[in-house]
Amino acid sequence: MLSLFLVTPLKLVLLALVALLGGVIWRYSATAFAGEADKHRFLSSLLLTLSAVLLVLVSNHLLLFWLAWVAVSLSLGRLILFYPHRPRAQLAAHKKMLLARFSELLLGGAFLLLFFHYQTAQIDQLMFQVSQQPHTLTVSIAAFMLVGVAIIKCAQLPLHGWLIQVVEAPTPVSALLHAGIVNLGGILLMLFAPVLAASPSASLALLVIAGVSTLVAGLVSLTRVSIKVKLAWSTVAQMGLMLVEIALGLYELALLHLLAHSFYKAFSFLNSGNGVNHWLATQLADASVPRRSHWLAAMATAAGLIVAVHLSVGILNSLAAGWLLWMAMTMLLLPALTRPGAARPTRVLLSSVFALGLLGLYAAIKHSLIVFVAGGNATYLFADAFALVLFIALFALSLAVQYWPHKAWVNRLFIWLNAGAYLDEWATRLTLKWWPSASLIQLQTTQWQPHKETR
Repeated sequence: MLSLFLVTPLKLVLLALVALLGGVIWRYSATAFAGEADKHRFLSSLLLTLSAVLLVLVSNHLLLFWLAWVAVSLSLGRLILFYPHRPRAQLAAHKKMLLARFSELLLGGAFLLLFFHYQTAQIDQLMFQVSQQPHTLTVSIAAFMLVGVAIIKCAQLPLHGWLIQVVEAPTPVSALLHAGIVNLGGILLMLFAPVLAASPSASLALLVIAGVSTLVAGLVSLTRVSIKVKLAWSTVAQMGLMLVEIALGLYELALLHLLAHSFYKAFSFLNSGNGVNHWLATQLADASVPRRSHWLAAMATAAGLIVAVHLSVGILNSLAAGWLLWMAMTMLLLPALTRPGAARPTRVLLSSVFALGLLGLYAAIKHSLIVFVAGGNATYLFADAFALVLFIALFALSLAVQYWPHKAWVNRLFIWLNAGAYLDEWATRLTLKWWPSASLIQLQTTQWQPHKETR
């Protein structure tokens, strides 16, 4: 029986996330654009984008899924160009358009390969057959194509420039994009996890590309002053980290990461207007810099909490997952330990309870989420070790940039990072060389042309 739509427990969680964030962004937009002449055009495009995302989530047919995926990109393009007179918005939309069309071709190609190989367009039946039948070259090629789609959608290096330049769009667009749309790359791989599991080489390629993106983008974000640009770079890093978790088969950690990142980024962008006030409040409060004792105490407390939860319900199944949880809990506890005052014990206690709650949520997701990938593959140990080395390098280099900027090698690293590793410049040049934008060139020429004095 043909079924165009399917809702699973995983999809229910994602649908609730989209509905909640969509409602908040809609209400914010209705207030923020109260004086805009094109308010209704913006709200209609926003509604169309949210509807397309919901359709992607509930689709159970390859063609319907692909059409909804294309609709998300097209409607998002209208939002990015809400202020068409801004050159950076034009550039972001142009690069996004080219990458979106290429990713749609990849996605369509992967779907065609799977359809002709398994003779079904029903996604649930397709995933069942992929998980039950021997893996073939066709499935491996489809897996590589899906990985390519996810890398483009999640704005991984060096295809990240459009996401950084989208900050020229209205703030609700940034919130929608960073809290929701970029997550579709990870959601795609979650929904088609059996295909990814059928190709260890595709998983390894995803791990390497996303891992390097996480390392570089995470360090670059430390050098940024602009609030929205800093958040944009952190999105590239966080999406890379989510893809690393998926490549390692840690789907429960990726889902928890996706949920937490979505709420955090939506709040951060919608509240970015208060960034200066928050900075001034921090300066007036004379916030203390964490000392070595604070770091050691936070790391020891975090390790104790993780071990306690693991001994109770068992949450650790890889070195990389253990390190990620350890660092996440450490950073959560560190502010409470750093701030002086008589209320420090209370803050530490509350932070510890919150950390336990997060670990409990992770354990619940881990044990209740449908297991997409059964068992490991031949590259699992190498992949786990590779991810662990990347995470340790990110942690060590982050400390170096923040605490030892006077070192010569750190200074050289800072300059390179402050330039964004020069990756987007090359990508932009190649993009405009291979596929120039007439409207962008005309707009730049008009704006840069010196105005003649009138008599």
